[in-house]
This record gives sequence, C-alpha cells and structure tokens, in this order.
Amino acid sequence: GAPVVMPLAGVDQIIPVDSEHSALAQCLRAGEIGQVRKLVLTASGGPFRGYTREQLSNVTPKDALAHPTWQMGPLVTINSATLMNKGLELIEAHLLFGLPMNQLDVVVHPQSIVHSMVEFIDGSTVAQASPPDMRLPIAHALMWPNRLPDAAPAIDWSRSAQWVFEPVDTGVFEALRLAREAGEAGGLAPAVLNGANEAAVAAFLEGRLRFLDIVEVVSKVVSQAVASNRTKTSQGAKPTFTLDDVIKADLDARSSAEALIAKAGS
Repeated sequence: GAPVVMPLAGVDQIIPVDSEHSALAQCLRAGEIGQVRKLVLTASGGPFRGYTREQLSNVTPKDALAHPTWQMGPLVTINSATLMNKGLELIEAHLLFGLPMNQLDVVVHPQSIVHSMVEFIDGSTVAQASPPDMRLPIAHALMWPNRLPDAAPAIDWSRSAQWVFEPVDTGVFEALRLAREAGEAGGLAPAVLNGANEAAVAAFLEGRLRFLDIVEVVSKVVSQAVASNRTKTSQGAKPTFTLDDVIKADLDARSSAEALIAKAGS
C-alpha cells in the first residue's frame, strides 16, 4: 500500500511501531538523513539459525513455530523462520526513511537486545538497545517525540552478558534477496511479495507445502511481477496506483501462489 499511503503522508505523520523501525527512528535523531551511511536491522535468526538447506528440508510447522525470543502469531513466526519478516522490514525501512535498498543491511543478533543501528558517514554507529518487549516501541509511538517513563524494563547493566552479531547466510535464507528485489522494483512488487508469501505460509502450516518451497513459490510469483513492472516502466512515465490496484495485486499474487502450491502437491 505504500504507493497509495506515502504520497498522502506528511512529515512525522507515520510513526513506526515495529521494534526495528522504532529503533531506527530513535537512532536517526542523532544526525541528518544525509549523514547516514547505512541502516542496519537486526534479526534473531529465528529457530533455524545455523541450519543448512538439507536440514531445513525436513522441518515441520511445529519446529518452525518454536521461536527462541518472541511470542508471535503463526504467520509472523514462520516469517521469522524463513527471514521473510526481515525482508519485509527492509522494504518498510526503505519506504519509511527514503534510503535506497543498497543502504540497508541486516545482521543476525540472537539476543534481540539491539533492535537496529544507524551507521553515519563519520564512522560512528548509534544503536537502540532494550530487552525484547513490544510495550516500549508502542509507548514510544503513542508519545512521539516524547517518552513515557518506565514504559518497559531497562537493561540490567550490572549483570554480565554477551551480545553476538553475525552475517545472514543468504545462501540458505533466500527471502532477503527476494525482498530486496521487490523493494528495488517498487510499485506493486512489495504487495505481490507479501500476498504470495501469506498464501505459501498458510499452505505450509496446513501441511500442503514444504518449508523450503515457501520461498520458491514466492520467488516465482515475484519474478513475474518484477518483470511486468520493468516492462511498464520502460514504456514511459512512472505509473501511479490506487488502493484497488494494490488489492488486485495482492489477490492476484495469492491466486498465482495457490496455483503453484497445487502443482507442487500434485
């Protein structure tokens, strides 16, 4: 819905509630947007951090629903397992903060204490850190740009702790590549990505699709949308979209995904 919503939104009219984007909004107050080298979102890595593709081929819905850090609904939990959630968050950051996809990055941080970071052109990095608790970003959004006292427990700095940061294995978790592709294509491609993914995740939870096939199905649907978008862009001016266009793109993506799911199960 970004092609419809963003042109209508003024400065500070969209306040993020998602913990990563709330963190980015807070960190960005340390400098000007033109001074940013890159935005870095953190990912817990989900329940399958460190798995190979061979290991992932055998996971079940029960395995995928066991998130190590957050308590979430089934769709978001599976998205965390495939890292599609982080791909969608990359697109969200791209649209909210107006930076190109090549200035957005993701690192795995299993402790989920640092929620996002902003690296500035002088080499300094500003991070937002707090225990994983959605009360904090929700309170911050409601009180923006002020802060609610004691909205959530703070980090206990008197206790020893180790924070780990490591790169995402994009060879195993291909959802991030797909999301970058959709984000760079723009237009209706992100809506297609989301719709196809929701259909594929539902099929996985129902036992109609294997875990690794989730991203494979989404990839095929997104590739068609990206190719179509490039064709339209090459033919002239940048197209404009209505809410009906967004809804149709979502429904078409779900339909295309369902056709591929049926074919995979036949």
